[in-house]
Amino acid sequence: MRRIWNAIGLLIIMVSMAIFLLYVVPTIDDIFTTSTLKQEDVPIPTELHPKVEEAKQTLIQRAEAKDITIVITDGHRTEAEQDELYQQGRSEPGNIVTYASGGESYHNYGLAIDFALRVDNGEVVWDMQRDGNGNGESDWMEVVAIAKDLGFEWGGDWTSFKDYPHLQMDFGLTIRELKYGERPEIEGYAANDEE
Repeated sequence: MRRIWNAIGLLIIMVSMAIFLLYVVPTIDDIFTTSTLKQEDVPIPTELHPKVEEAKQTLIQRAEAKDITIVITDGHRTEAEQDELYQQGRSEPGNIVTYASGGESYHNYGLAIDFALRVDNGEVVWDMQRDGNGNGESDWMEVVAIAKDLGFEWGGDWTSFKDYPHLQMDFGLTIRELKYGERPEIEGYAANDEE
């Protein structure tokens, strides 16, 4: 008889857990997602944010003033381009260069650029030790210092996946917020219509 009561008790617990998982957990998730972040029909930007574009041009000029030539190897990326890059090192040959799939990168929202150095013979390099201007400092780190001064966050400072060519301006917005339609406020950029 005791086994029957234990089985009934276990059944009641399992049914209660199932009800909790089916009805309560989705409601909790809805509270944290839909009430704080509502998916908006906001267009995905198709170019760099104007402030990022301006900072990019200033970065190129300030680096040139230090006798460092940089090349912007990437700026805005479509979600399809991001997905293609994400496949590298996974289903496609090559090394893994990103952990962000389409819609998960600041590049997709026009808020990030990647750079490299151009050497005298025209070759593009990602040499972080190079001191082409001969001032005793790494050209790469001189560019990073200029970028940080302009308000960029550097991917080399990240604690997990280090992305040394990556510079971004997130304007205080997370990828999740961007996916739900939030945009930095500025004229001429894909902005939330309610703002």
